[in-house]
Amino acid sequence: MSAASENPLHAQGMATRRRVLGDAHVDRAEAAKTDFDTPFQTLITEAAWGRVWSRDTITPRERSMLTIALLAGLGNDHELAMHIRATANTGARPEDVLDALLHVAIYAGVPRANHAIKIAKETFAQMGVLPGAGEETQR
Repeated sequence: MSAASENPLHAQGMATRRRVLGDAHVDRAEAAKTDFDTPFQTLITEAAWGRVWSRDTITPRERSMLTIALLAGLGNDHELAMHIRATANTGARPEDVLDALLHVAIYAGVPRANHAIKIAKETFAQMGVLPGAGEETQR
């Protein structure tokens, strides 16, 4: 057993990460871990999932919307679809995500929001929760 897995913060982070992202995603990420990136994986498990996502000051739905807006606003599209998929576990609805992305358009820029909406539509369509979402984004 590794020192990280014996750490209560790591255990809390893994539990929260599994609750938000799902076992299949976490199992794939853990299986892909190497000696090179294990310290990084430990850091995000303990800091992002164990300290931030595990707080009870706001709901998982609200935290999900904040995360999606921040990822979109900063142009971190590679993580956006993952967090859109996580809405199935956080309680954020497609309408909530759209509201978050409307804020992105105003405060971070229309091109970032437009691209994020395209990703959200594709991801929700794959999830089967947004009929007709495979169509091309406006603009």
